[in-house]
Amino acid sequence: MRLAYQPPYDWAAMVGFLSARAIAGMETVEAGLYRRSISVSGQHGWISVTPGAGDWLDVGVEFPEAAALPEIERRLRRMFDLDAQPQLINAQLATDPLMAQLVAARPGLRVPGTWDGLELAIRAVLGQQITVVAAIRLAGKLVAQYGQPLDTPHAGITHVFPTPEVLAAADLATLGMPKARGRTLSGVAQALLDDPEVFEPKASLKEGVARLVALPGIGDWTAQYIAMRQMREADAFATGDIGLINALAALEGGPVSARQLGGRAEAWRPLRAYAAQHLWTSLQRSD
Repeated sequence: MRLAYQPPYDWAAMVGFLSARAIAGMETVEAGLYRRSISVSGQHGWISVTPGAGDWLDVGVEFPEAAALPEIERRLRRMFDLDAQPQLINAQLATDPLMAQLVAARPGLRVPGTWDGLELAIRAVLGQQITVVAAIRLAGKLVAQYGQPLDTPHAGITHVFPTPEVLAAADLATLGMPKARGRTLSGVAQALLDDPEVFEPKASLKEGVARLVALPGIGDWTAQYIAMRQMREADAFATGDIGLINALAALEGGPVSARQLGGRAEAWRPLRAYAAQHLWTSLQRSD
């Protein structure tokens, strides 16, 4: 496939974000090429993504059913934020002096999405109150123990992400996390079984976040993160995120509270998710 986008596109930032969060056995990043296993309607395969020679991404797909290609393309467009309009986004953000500097430095920055809603929700819960590195280590253990093995020619791609049925029934605390977090993970999987649309976009950001925080163990930070990367809500923003607080403090030269960050972010509506990505990226790591 060739998946077109409006330039510019900051592939280095996108692949850097994905590399820092690549789950062992399911994703690899090598020399700027992103590869992962995929599952659609119970069938499995894998994809590879790399920049094309023009304003598109080159995507290789290995999948047993050609009828799944439109769904694969739809998911990839969301995952790589290929329908963003950078000129409009940048012009809006640049009305704030701080954002104007960040946009000028990285005009092609996108908000990374995700392949699958359950996968993103599990990642978000695993990331509660621990580092990205620690969360990804746990995710690798989860995939190795509960994911379905997949035979590929790629040494780093050996499993697909576990199904909600498997996760809902598992005692995930045995992977090395607090029992309450293990129950939250299983509860998230059960929520998807109960409502297959639970992680799909709602009529508004407010409605989507409200639906998510109603789930046991899901707070505002987790809900905003899911809204940003899975529901593709351009104004999602987690005011309590320590990375955002630290980034703003570093850029403006002084201590910043979550409340102050929230107030500052009002100037970035309705594109606070893109502002957040600029702040994270300004730290030279996206956590």
